[in-house]
Amino acid sequence: MATFELYRRSTIGMCLTETLDEMVSNGTLSPELAIQVLVQFDKSMTEALETQVKSKVSIKGHLHIYRFCDNVWTFTLQDAMFKNEECQEFVRRVKIVACDSKLLTQ
Repeated sequence: MATFELYRRSTIGMCLTETLDEMVSNGTLSPELAIQVLVQFDKSMTEALETQVKSKVSIKGHLHIYRFCDNVWTFTLQDAMFKNEECQEFVRRVKIVACDSKLLTQ
């Protein structure tokens, strides 16, 4: 199964990468094993989002920038309101990156 490396730029992905870099620098972990951990992280995040996330969110805001390149949509919204069935949250600026999940099975 192919995966995207998008989740590495999330907070948890950046913390994992930082920790792995530190472990490689200290000699606690080999660079090859660190790469395997990141690849497994990509697979696990993709699988978890596909199978465990059931909620839906609506988003309204001002579309500031949008792009479509290499089958990846990038949207930058300003003054966005995120709503689900339980709560709503206002965000001044948010960047959304969306990829076609069908590309993962090719």
